[in-house]
Amino acid sequence: MKRVLPGFGPTLGFTLFYLALVVLIPFAALTLKVFDGPMADVWKTVSSERVVAAYKLSFVAAAGAALINGFIGFLTAWVLVRYRFPGRRLVEGLIDLPFALPTAVAGIALTALYAPNGWIGKWLGELNIQAAYNRTGVVIALIFIGFPFVVRTLQPVLLGLAAEVEEAAATLGASRWQTFWRILFPATLPSLLTGIALAFGRGVGEYGSIIFISGNLPFKTEITPFVIASKLEQFDYRGAAGIGFVMLLFSLLILIMVNGFQWWHRRRTGSLHSA
Repeated sequence: MKRVLPGFGPTLGFTLFYLALVVLIPFAALTLKVFDGPMADVWKTVSSERVVAAYKLSFVAAAGAALINGFIGFLTAWVLVRYRFPGRRLVEGLIDLPFALPTAVAGIALTALYAPNGWIGKWLGELNIQAAYNRTGVVIALIFIGFPFVVRTLQPVLLGLAAEVEEAAATLGASRWQTFWRILFPATLPSLLTGIALAFGRGVGEYGSIIFISGNLPFKTEITPFVIASKLEQFDYRGAAGIGFVMLLFSLLILIMVNGFQWWHRRRTGSLHSA
């Protein structure tokens, strides 16, 4: 049988070449830059109090926004898949807006909305809630840019779940909560975790949509990518590479943990089905 694409050898070779060109070589260059000289200088930079505070904000805010997107994204994907309503196509298009919108434009728009004199910010100010120029603003920006990842990851899985399974569970006496917890949630959990991990990875490295709404206050609202940009402006290329290398290690560790949990869950689910 003639295949549309060439065989295993050429396709694997092209895949590895492209992976090396786009991913491995830049990572190798970053690593070589970090280790090109005394490590004491790099360690002093990456472990400084200001940089550690930026680490904490970047990872904690990205994780919090990803979890919020996991909840809201699941509900949104469910509504789009299971219901038909006027304006559904418009909602579908709006979900992809963060993909197409330049991040700097998104940051300006969010700042205009949530600043103390913004459309939403002035109403929140009456409740003594400040949503801009603080950590809340960082989380809002990360929710905005990470939301589509969860929705688009879950939609194909929800489309593949037949409604007859839920009807059969209801016929057997299962409540709505039991149907969700024992049937729907286990089937969608790997994809949900994938979407959350993608949103988290996107949020950790986000720059453009945050710098306007955060205020960039050292030790308070300064994210790690902004610190890296500051180091580059000061021509401290090795320090910037060191901070980026630490971010890379932590991100890879978290993604490996998520992928490991997904593998364990699929194996456990497969063993239960075979039993």
